[in-house]
Amino acid sequence: MNTLLQQIVNGISLGSVYALIAIGYTMVYGIIKLINFAHCDIYMVGAYLGYFAATVLGFGFIPSLLFSMVSCAILGMLIERIAYKPLRNSPNVTLLITTMGIELILQNFVKADFIAGPNTRNFPEVIPLVSYKIGAITISNLQIIALAITVVLCIALQYLVNKTRTGRAMRATSYDRDAAALMGININKVISLTFALGSALAATAGVLVGMLYPRLEPAMGVMPGLKSFVAAVLGGIGVIPGAMFGGIAMGLIETLSKVYISSGLSDAIAFSILIIILIVKPTGLFGKKNNVKV
Repeated sequence: MNTLLQQIVNGISLGSVYALIAIGYTMVYGIIKLINFAHCDIYMVGAYLGYFAATVLGFGFIPSLLFSMVSCAILGMLIERIAYKPLRNSPNVTLLITTMGIELILQNFVKADFIAGPNTRNFPEVIPLVSYKIGAITISNLQIIALAITVVLCIALQYLVNKTRTGRAMRATSYDRDAAALMGININKVISLTFALGSALAATAGVLVGMLYPRLEPAMGVMPGLKSFVAAVLGGIGVIPGAMFGGIAMGLIETLSKVYISSGLSDAIAFSILIIILIVKPTGLFGKKNNVKV
């Protein structure tokens, strides 16, 4: 029982990182119906930028996190403006292939030593590790910080989307882009903002992963990015609370299956559960079926 509780704590901590990446996927898909596979490498770039800020610039945790978030937000907007906007009316497969191309460009850019030196780096200790014993459970201050940041950002994002004028513009653009433009909404600005917010969340996940699991490498975004995409689909892609729930669920499934079933089969188990859920509910756990009138 004690081991189970400990692994639940570890799974929630890991899942909070997946949730941040998954929200970026779900926001972009909700606005322009694009699966942005380059998003996982913005997460990787965010981790390296946090490393750069902490080691080269000498920043502490909060300044390093903000530096990474702002830099990746700008990067996300640039990628959208340069690579995606000219292809916005192209077939979906063209955009999908473009996102894969951007993914490879970002990976090779980091491999070329332009951002943070050699391929593999160890993230510095920006916050001293402190462990707390609660009964038989051990939880670190880093895990608490990661979860707290995820919850705060998700609440702030929900408020932005549901309670502000900008959020109404984002929801209108998501519902019908052409009608939103006719109503005077600057859809280009809305799309750029969506990419900026999603990229900032991915950068946050990158810095948090740097703290929790200090080893950084150019391909570090591939598997977490895939799992976060699965988490977004699991929760109902396009639904922000669903993405957070899906991320936490993926973290728990991965951690528990590694301990109680097989570490080698944990990824296969997680993806199998996704397939089963989607067979039962194709729109995901929080997704809604779109009724099309003919």
